Amino acid sequence: MEQEIIDGLIKESNDAYALLYNSYFNVVLNIVIRNSGSEEDAKDVFQETMLVLVHKIRKDNFRLSAALQTYIAAISKNIWLKHLRDSRRKEKHTTASSALYYAELDDNIEQEKYYTSKLQKYIYKISKHCQGFIDDVFFKGKTPEQIKEEYGYTSLRNTANQKYKCIEQIRNVSREKEKQ
Repeated sequence: MEQEIIDGLIKESNDAYALLYNSYFNVVLNIVIRNSGSEEDAKDVFQETMLVLVHKIRKDNFRLSAALQTYIAAISKNIWLKHLRDSRRKEKHTTASSALYYAELDDNIEQEKYYTSKLQKYIYKISKHCQGFIDDVFFKGKTPEQIKEEYGYTSLRNTANQKYKCIEQIRNVSREKEKQ
């Protein structure tokens, strides 16, 4: 499906844009909301992310070396965090056509892929329940309300407690790995 979306974006297919939006907007929304943004902000960030993504895939040397979701998450996270930094400094947002902007974005994407890869290795060593939970929360961008319903928790507090327990399992795996 990812290659189908990329091919469609290269051809400027409206269906590819729609599929991309339906598949990945919640990932961007989750990133923006968790970092003091609104749904409107997320829509703007998603649009800018699509511009960057299309710009990158049209390059002859483009090769998707991570999941498309990871790539989109890294781009949107960097766009939103840069927006927050710039707005705090009350400076204008860097234009998306700046070569420096793309170089910085490439570095951040590589760093995000490294951390995602490392995290995925840790995730495979935790309980199956927590593997699914972490995937739903962090990679699929599901809301606490969705998690509560899907997992049958009685309250959002129970959902938050389970999230903490699963994160603790990852931390314990990480600590064990550092001791080796």
